[in-house]
Amino acid sequence: MFDLPYDPSPTGRARNLEALGSIRVFSGPRQEIAHAYAQSAGLEIDWTRPDATASEFLIISQTPAEFDLPGIPRPPQFRYTGPFHDDSGRKPVPFAWKKLTGAPLIYASFGTLVNGLEHIHRTILDAARKLPGMQMVFSTGRNVRPGDLGTMPANVLAVQSAPQLELLNRAQLCITHAGLNTTLEALMCGVPLLAIPITFDQPGVALRIVHHGVGEVIRLHELSSAALATLAHRILDTPAYRTRARHFQQIIEQTEGLDLATNLVESSLRGAGMAKV
Repeated sequence: MFDLPYDPSPTGRARNLEALGSIRVFSGPRQEIAHAYAQSAGLEIDWTRPDATASEFLIISQTPAEFDLPGIPRPPQFRYTGPFHDDSGRKPVPFAWKKLTGAPLIYASFGTLVNGLEHIHRTILDAARKLPGMQMVFSTGRNVRPGDLGTMPANVLAVQSAPQLELLNRAQLCITHAGLNTTLEALMCGVPLLAIPITFDQPGVALRIVHHGVGEVIRLHELSSAALATLAHRILDTPAYRTRARHFQQIIEQTEGLDLATNLVESSLRGAGMAKV
């Protein structure tokens, strides 16, 4: 939930603990609800242990180990896999493919939960005007209709939903809120990222994007169309970002996260003496 620079020193760890303490402001009421539910369900939980509600058998993260920060202590049942994504289970999304001009493509999306901030959408559209040699496909999401955003730049094709993986496979850059799903899908396609984190785990994902050299981040208080266009140019004009993104693409391809996760779950169930799955 934080984008604090990676610092494993005692000073950095003290800083991290202080930041974690700030979460209590909004986590406290939720913990009270959890405590009451556990008591009503007859669950005996030692709430003094931070890991009291974590699985003793298996904890899976679809973040590749190589994309996390180094040196983070994990319990033995914690396992990295890789993205669980494949395109076979998705419903086809209609898209006007003929409207793609063949110009280098930027794909922009803010996911499904935090896509209602019109001022961010308008800033991105204004930045597109400063990238005349590019074409942008902007998936605005269900909370904002393209028609509500005013006159559309000539080089922008705005839709409420888009076939994300297919477009990422054609893209040179992904502009995103740094949601984990979109971030991993961009890396699956070897596409560098320009992150505008908003909330939840997005600042932490954006930190990893910068730490691993697969993109850049611009914070909300720094956001302007000029700054956004400048960073987009920097990423597009610097091959190292694409090279690093393709490095993670190869890692993800070799890991086969969905199969690995399935095998881990089945193995854990068998080890726990549970019924066959």
